[in-house]
Amino acid sequence: MATALPVSADKLTTLPSSLERVVLCAHIASDHKARDILVLDMRGLTPLFDYMLIATAAGKRQMHAIAEEIDAKLTQLGDQRLGQEGYEGCKWIVQDFGDVVIHLFDPLSRDYYALESLWADAPRVPWERM
Repeated sequence: MATALPVSADKLTTLPSSLERVVLCAHIASDHKARDILVLDMRGLTPLFDYMLIATAAGKRQMHAIAEEIDAKLTQLGDQRLGQEGYEGCKWIVQDFGDVVIHLFDPLSRDYYALESLWADAPRVPWERM
């Protein structure tokens, strides 16, 4: 379901669905050569958000490029990032867009935190075909 965000008193814009936005984010990560991209459908497991994206980047530059591009594209669509953590440290960047949460890891941090194992019950979204 799309959420309407006020742009001005005269106009309303419709935000794409959370699924459409997380798939866009997965493609952005793929375009920036992220590895092991995983989109999890969290709707039946937590009331906090709809989808989680997990991806691995080789290093700080790649993580920054992916995070900045995701932020720019979603902002362009009318979305608003509610929070971001880890940007300076660059072992794990998390971006919170409310109903979509993005996790970008370096390889060691991804193995250590193993979010896909923690959320093993979450259905995987076949984003590559979307």
